[in-house]
Amino acid sequence: MKRLLMVFALLAAPLWAVEPDEVLDDPVLEERARELSQGLRCPVCRNESIDESNATLAKELRIVLRERLVAGDTDEEAVDFMVARYGEFVLLRPDTSGANIVLWLAAPAFLLIALGIGWTAIRSKRSTPTALTEAEQAELDKILRS
Repeated sequence: MKRLLMVFALLAAPLWAVEPDEVLDDPVLEERARELSQGLRCPVCRNESIDESNATLAKELRIVLRERLVAGDTDEEAVDFMVARYGEFVLLRPDTSGANIVLWLAAPAFLLIALGIGWTAIRSKRSTPTALTEAEQAELDKILRS
């Protein structure tokens, strides 16, 4: 029973990231803050949102985000503020336009190039069968008779 409780406690750990003193009194603003913070990356934890992270910097980011929403920022303005302050890295899903399109398309392009090179290499190996020399054939016959 204790193990089961421990497993549930570990699974629920990300729910504890937002501390009670951070929660806004207005449930609508709090819901907006939660949705936005799930799309923002914790710079310390890398692939964890600031909503899930227990890092001190993530807590500061959650507080700043909530302050911006209380000040009257729209969702876009709040996210733009965070991007302007911390860079595009703070977005869990970066923009797919402009210069970023190169990054989004580079991996599939390199995969296709690698597959093409591999296919060509395999195909060229198959098309050039090599015959045994007379000495090699004699050696093979000798081995097979033994």
